[in-house]
Amino acid sequence: MSREYPERPLVGIGVVVWRGADVLLIRRGKEPRRGQWSLPGGAQKIGETVYEGARREVREETGLDVKITGLIDVVDSIVPDGNGKIQYHYTLIDLAAEWQAGEPVPGGDAASAAFVAADDLDGYDLWDETLRIIALSAAGRTV
Repeated sequence: MSREYPERPLVGIGVVVWRGADVLLIRRGKEPRRGQWSLPGGAQKIGETVYEGARREVREETGLDVKITGLIDVVDSIVPDGNGKIQYHYTLIDLAAEWQAGEPVPGGDAASAAFVAADDLDGYDLWDETLRIIALSAAGRTV
């Protein structure tokens, strides 16, 4: 099934990766939201669990190894085109994770990758839902 103008919603996975008080961000290299900063993640593949997909996506987009620590929330991302037809529709499962090893190196769908101070996200023009998910994750974590 095509990701653009799909017949039904696709399952996407987003991961809030923590390293101390810093959160991992990627700059998207592909649509939707190409060029914008976001959480690492992507489409779940057939035959893989959400947690397996989360670890795979983080590794592909940043080269990092992470430990998934839990579910944060589920978000709908519905993007219409200029004519009102649904161009993208993802059901996003957002998970929390802790950094285990490596330094962020962009790969896969990511044009850039970096750890950023969670209390200094203003300059990254993040989607409101991304900010909400990061805040939820931060509220539920112990450092």
